[in-house]
Amino acid sequence: MRLIQVAQYAGDLRRAAAFYSDLLAVQPTAVFDPPGLVFFDLDGVRLLLEAGAPRALLYLNVADVRKSVEELTGRGVDVVAAPHVIYSHIDGLLGPAGTDEWLAFVRDSEGNTLGLVSQLAAGPSAPGPPDA
Repeated sequence: MRLIQVAQYAGDLRRAAAFYSDLLAVQPTAVFDPPGLVFFDLDGVRLLLEAGAPRALLYLNVADVRKSVEELTGRGVDVVAAPHVIYSHIDGLLGPAGTDEWLAFVRDSEGNTLGLVSQLAAGPSAPGPPDA
């Protein structure tokens, strides 16, 4: 079994499609309006933007969350939480061993919160695995 599709609320379909096209650096795979559906292909998982969808908390992998947030801030995107290290991957269980997991949260054009995640070369003073 694998995840095939995630739906995200989009009150203004055109505005949301423009935001995600810019963020993902791709154009929609398909647009059906009416009834008001926009699809993006995220490496084999469909992202559906739809007015009738509930709000979802999506986490998107980006090459370097620090650079991505800097670029998004320059475009006026609201940063909810600045990039910060949340975990050091020592054993490779949840990410490549020897990397730090960086996370930031931004708000999309429709008021949804998005998590942006990067695994970057480990640095000093990053948090280790939680105590079991």
